[in-house]
Order: sequence, then C-alpha cells, then structure tokens
Amino acid sequence: MADSIELKAPNGATWTQPTGLFINNEFVAAKSGETLETINPFDESVIAKVASGGAEDVDIAVAAARKAFKSPEWNDISAAERGALLWKLGDLCEKNAHILATIDAWDNGKPYQQALDEDVGETISVFRYYAGWADKIYGQTIETSKTKLAYTKHEPLGVCGQIIPWNFPVMMAAWKVAPALACGNTVVLKPAEQTPLSALYLASLVKEAGFPPGVVNVVNGLGRSAGSRLADHPKVDKIAFTGSTLTGKAIMKAAANNLKAITLETGGKSPLLVFEDADLEQAVKWSHMGIMGGAGQVCTATSRLYIQDTIWDKFLDAFKKHTKENTTVGSQFDADTTHPPQINKAAQEKILGFLDSAKSDGAELIHGGKQSGIPEKGFFVEPAVFTTTNNDIQIVQEEIFGPFVVIQPFKTEEEAVEKANDSQYGLGAAVFTKDIVRGHRVAGNIEAGMVWINSSQDSHFGIPFGGYKQSGVGRELGQYALQSYTQVKAVHVNLGTYL
Repeated sequence: MADSIELKAPNGATWTQPTGLFINNEFVAAKSGETLETINPFDESVIAKVASGGAEDVDIAVAAARKAFKSPEWNDISAAERGALLWKLGDLCEKNAHILATIDAWDNGKPYQQALDEDVGETISVFRYYAGWADKIYGQTIETSKTKLAYTKHEPLGVCGQIIPWNFPVMMAAWKVAPALACGNTVVLKPAEQTPLSALYLASLVKEAGFPPGVVNVVNGLGRSAGSRLADHPKVDKIAFTGSTLTGKAIMKAAANNLKAITLETGGKSPLLVFEDADLEQAVKWSHMGIMGGAGQVCTATSRLYIQDTIWDKFLDAFKKHTKENTTVGSQFDADTTHPPQINKAAQEKILGFLDSAKSDGAELIHGGKQSGIPEKGFFVEPAVFTTTNNDIQIVQEEIFGPFVVIQPFKTEEEAVEKANDSQYGLGAAVFTKDIVRGHRVAGNIEAGMVWINSSQDSHFGIPFGGYKQSGVGRELGQYALQSYTQVKAVHVNLGTYL
C-alpha cells in the first residue's frame, strides 16, 4: 500500500490525496520506489510527490486490466449495469467537484472557477453521457438470402492504454475513460507527469463507485518509461493519446508491434478568418478567447488570425485594446485572474524563444511580448501579438502552445482559405461572417476536423473532436468515440444451405 497525504490548498480546501499507482483498486508504490514532484506553476512551489511508475509497473497494471476484462465481475455484467456504474462515477465527481477543481487549479495553474465550471463540469457530463450510451451500442442484421441470417456485433477491444495531457487533466481522463468503459473495455491510464493529482483522486472515486478491481488502473510516470511501455506493450489492444504530434508519431510507431487500434489527438495551428461583414465586436472577443484562453495551452487554439484587409485597422485596434483590458495576471485562486501561467519553466522558455525568431523573420510585434509586469516567480508569459504577410515563417507554421498570436491580412475568400489550409495541421478553424452561405462554403473548404462559424473553442461532449492531417487519427467524444473502442464481428447463420 502507498501512503496518502493530507493536502490543504491556498483556497482552504482540504482532502486526502492518494500518491501511489492505482492498480487493482489499490494504491501501491512504484516497484522502483521512485517518485516525481508536482509543481504549482503560479509560485513554483512543490505541491506533493507521487509514485513514478516504470515498465514493470505498467506490466502489472496491464495484467490486472487483462484479468478484469475476462472476469465475470466485469465481462458478465449487463450493459445497463455498466451505464449505472458510469452514472454513479459522474455523481461522485459532482459531489467532489470543489476538490477536483481545486486540484487541477493548483496542479495546472488555471483559474479555479474555470476548472470548476468548465473542466469538472464537462467531466461530470461526459461520464453521464456515456452512461447513457452503454446499453445503446447496436449491431445490424444484414439481408442476403432466405437461407442465411447475418448479423453484426460491436464488441469491446480489450485492454486500452490511455495517455492524457496536462492542460485539462481530469477532463481528459473522462474523455478517454468514459467511452472505453461504456463499451466494456478495461483501462490503464497514464496521466501527464506534470499533473497527476486529479487522476489519482478520480481513481479513488472509481473504487467508491463500485467498479471491479482492475477495470481502471492509473500509472503515474514519465513518458519515456511508463508511456513508452504502455504504447509498445503486446498485451494492450488499443492506445489513445493526446499530446504533441512528435510524440504521437512515436506512439503510432510503437503501437505497430501488435497492430494496436489507435486514437491520436495531436498538434494544432488553427486558423480564424474574419470577413468584412462579420460582427466585429464578437469576432474580437471570440478570437481573443480562442488564443488567450488557458494562456494559449489548448490544442485547438486559434493562433493564426486572417483578417479581411477592409477591416484590418479596426480589428487590430480593437483586438489590442481587448487583450490589454482582459489580461490580469495572478494566482489561480484569485477571482480576478484571467491570465494563468504556463505549465512549467520549459514551456515558458520555449514560448519566449519564439519572440526572437518572430522578429528575425520580419514579423512586427504590435502588443505585449516584453514580459512587462510579469512576476519573477511563476511561469508567466505576457501575451504577444504579431502581424505579418508571410505565411511561411516559423510563428505561422509551428505550434507554440502559448499566449502568442500572429495576424495576417487577406483580400479575397480564396486567398483566406488557401492560407488557412497552408499548414501541416488540421485540427480546428473558425470563420466569422454574417453571410451564412459563405460561412458554410468556407467551412466546407477548410481542411480541419472541426470548424466553428461565428464562435471558437465552444466544443461539446456530444460532438466529435479530432483533426485532419498531422493533427491526429480518429475521433473522441460523441457517438463517434464509441467506434474507437469497439470492433465489429460478423456472424453468419446457415438456415438451409446444404452440401
């Protein structure tokens, strides 16, 4: 058994925090005895140490998940009973919403209210949504002839390895765990090493909800050890990953050893197009939220803005003004804070490095980017707004993952679409126009898995989430996610063909 610790957050919340690996419904120490620290991005203080699992721990967790998958306690229960367990888990998340939001705010740095309303709110909804799907996963009967009955069954894949990122810790756990369990799979989840605490607390709720041992396992650890072993493990049937495109490619390669099913949600460099007939005030507000929300640490962040030349000056003036008025740096537990820190020092330094490359490539800095008024402690980056006419430079083509936006003018719809599609990524995009015909036309021509018309980033758990090109493989959320966690079996019944 691994020790739990008593934590008290800066907002006064207290709880018992598990620190071990969660395997077979028990918290255990890593076999190596190694630990990792989790850091508060606001002031760089250590919150806690948790067990850091490696390949041996992943092997044990996978064996537990495999055993649970075949056990009658899980395999023989009805789909409705699986749904009831998921619904109960959603209820427990609602009951413990304050704690879950506090953990993610403290561990990740995002404002507490955002963590509560958006992240934990969606976590609850996702578990309930897939609870409803558990007994509605149907096959088909297929007409061939009067002497054959043919039908299909959608069956679970088996053991699902799931690797989640640090930007939406508990919400990303729900996105992956809920559809997998609804379909009857078992799970080995690896949270990001930067933000393991909410996944561990969620694991305690999994046990409280009544899931059998081994159905859900959580192995904290580094990507190069725990994550790598999960991706190449021969007894893992499916791997789901959210993170960088570079890591996604490595996982895809590792998964090939036993032809695992894969779902990858990787990088993005999403464009946002504003046409001259758009509601300018709304376009400014949505485009600001689309890149500055979460300090830009969002895969779908609309970090490339394309503005029709006839409203160029008006948009720039309004965007700079709105950015200045809506950037309040502070603690994640201060209700006035709108601009949180980056996740760690490495992320902060990477983003700041793009400032120099942008200037050397000829882009013009028109707002921020000088670390003015930024605290010495904490991993903060002042929002940076650049303009350019060159679609080929680094800040236009590379994912920066920070409060860093580049704005370009366009003359025609064709030019805007061509620039928007000139990217290795195709995760999201946004279009602002009052011409509904043009809005649909442009949405159809943009190469992205998700397109917003007159909004940005307002995703929903019932709508599929995923990208084109190097932004990933497969879809999460909605009914489409169920396809990623089932396999189709065809059954042929001879009703009278004799040899």
